[in-house]
Amino acid sequence: MKPGKIAHTIAVILSSISSLFAHATPSKAEPARMKASKKSQRSSEDRFTDVSSIAFSPGQLLSAARPQPGPSFPWKREIVTTVFWIGEKPAGNNPVPNRASSWDKNWTKNYGGFDDPNPANRRNYIPAKFTPRQNPFYCALPYSDKAKTGHRPEAPRVVPWFKGAYQGPAVSTCKDRWLAIHKGNRTVYAQWEDAGPFRTDHWQYVFGNERPKPNLNKGAGLDVSPAVRDYLGLKETDVTDWKFVDFKDVPRGPWSIIGENNTFVINDRKKGATLAEATKPNHTGTIVR
Repeated sequence: MKPGKIAHTIAVILSSISSLFAHATPSKAEPARMKASKKSQRSSEDRFTDVSSIAFSPGQLLSAARPQPGPSFPWKREIVTTVFWIGEKPAGNNPVPNRASSWDKNWTKNYGGFDDPNPANRRNYIPAKFTPRQNPFYCALPYSDKAKTGHRPEAPRVVPWFKGAYQGPAVSTCKDRWLAIHKGNRTVYAQWEDAGPFRTDHWQYVFGNERPKPNLNKGAGLDVSPAVRDYLGLKETDVTDWKFVDFKDVPRGPWSIIGENNTFVINDRKKGATLAEATKPNHTGTIVR
């Protein structure tokens, strides 16, 4: 081959190699794109987020890699559930009268009377004869944190919210706590107002992973009020799922309307008092806002 042709061939080869590397390494990198999904009812709608301009610290990267924590309180599934009511007399499988609760010696009086379970004598989830002074959506679980004096020794360790709810040795940290109770396609919310059925010490079930202990009511692990029964359409002995819920996660409903112990009512009264104070005229007659 002539020298001129050799030189030309070498130039062509070098040009091809240079072009190959030019395509492999762009002069300006495209911004990186990360696919992120929205965790909502529209979870199928995805969005693309440009992350090329976001700076991540090593701590942020480690945090992002960690799995997100699960629900604070898991569901207790397929729990035998029975109905009880304030003022219930002892009979059959209910050896203890419900005139008093584990945390209220005058439960019937403070409620306002007998919470008649007969559907014919009820209207809008309450007895037809009177408006209860406490939340008619109540329930019982087989644990009490109270002892004769103070609290049970294990209570500070096993009750998840004990430290934040503690108000002294005379006050239960469990009373008035909110539960979600689920059956079929309905969920009701109720406040924990008594200990039972049958047991008051089974923290391993109430706060742990054990199942309810065998008892006269087919191993029942939850008692619910007539209002809860009516909302969910339960039989006298049925099966439900339940879990504890923080009050901030409880929606408005028929359980949010009545009761001096009802967190909704208490908060609404506080808001009303604050608003009244804020709009009260001052000494000049001017309304202060």
